[in-house]
Amino acid sequence: MKSIKISLSMAENVKKFVNIVGKYPYDLDLKSGRFVIDAKSLLGIFSLDLSKPVVLDIHSDKCDDLIKELTPYAVK
Repeated sequence: MKSIKISLSMAENVKKFVNIVGKYPYDLDLKSGRFVIDAKSLLGIFSLDLSKPVVLDIHSDKCDDLIKELTPYAVK
């Protein structure tokens, strides 16, 4: 499992993010505080506090292609 911090501060970014992660077969979770939701769920993402970065947990070790595609949303 790998984790990265991402920022989804604009609604358009959330839509693009869901389109990207929806292409991958493995499970993906977004964490904000004590809340964990399915990263492929548009409504679930909007239930989180998106004013600060959230953590994306990728339940696969072979996910370099996904991480590369999510670079515009990554927080360093």
